[in-house]
Amino acid sequence: MHRSHSPQGSGLAQGRPLSPHLQVYCPQLTSILSILHRITGVMLSCGLLFMVFWLYSLFQGDVCYEKFLFWMHCWSVKMLLFVWSGALFFHLFNGIRHLAWDMGWGYELKQVYTSGYAVLVLTALATVIFWGMM
Repeated sequence: MHRSHSPQGSGLAQGRPLSPHLQVYCPQLTSILSILHRITGVMLSCGLLFMVFWLYSLFQGDVCYEKFLFWMHCWSVKMLLFVWSGALFFHLFNGIRHLAWDMGWGYELKQVYTSGYAVLVLTALATVIFWGMM
């Protein structure tokens, strides 16, 4: 259903464009990294529940901790931990990038894209190195 935008009632002049939204914009590295930064922040908050269960199992004694360790060896839990650690590294490196911006560094378009790609590369390297050490 197409709504006409008449000057009466809505206050819009006929033919004026609507506000842009996600379906209008072409995704860019900067917007994708911004959205990912928010998503990884939520993921890290949810991942804290895992840390709480870990601490809870430690304080409950050997039997509870053994059950926790049993679940730790499941491939699905390992996959979740892998993704969570990637989110941690991404949020860390992108947060450092934002701190640099807060200090006025890296606002040139080339620097913005270079630092964005650096965040992605550092995230991948740190995640792989972290899991390679385990």
